[in-house]
Amino acid sequence: MATWTFLTNHAHVLFCVARDPVIRLREVATEVGITERAAQRIVAELVDAGYLTRSREGRRNRYQVHDELPLRHPLEQGHDIGALLTLLRPETAASVAD
Repeated sequence: MATWTFLTNHAHVLFCVARDPVIRLREVATEVGITERAAQRIVAELVDAGYLTRSREGRRNRYQVHDELPLRHPLEQGHDIGALLTLLRPETAASVAD
């Protein structure tokens, strides 16, 4: 396992939720390689910052990603979350390779 990656855990969590809006935080934690508690904290921070909206559907949560919002670091000014998510989608990588 690598000791570091190019994306933060926040980006990884956001990507998991964008890919599956009804994903359980236990599954997010497993995919990202963090604890379930860390996944809960990250989702809460993303909700508080307005990048995610959480709603209840029965016993499950559904998440909506607000992909029009900007990335937060000054070096990333002019880019939004949607651009990052598009870049990371597997189907986008496959079409770029063609």
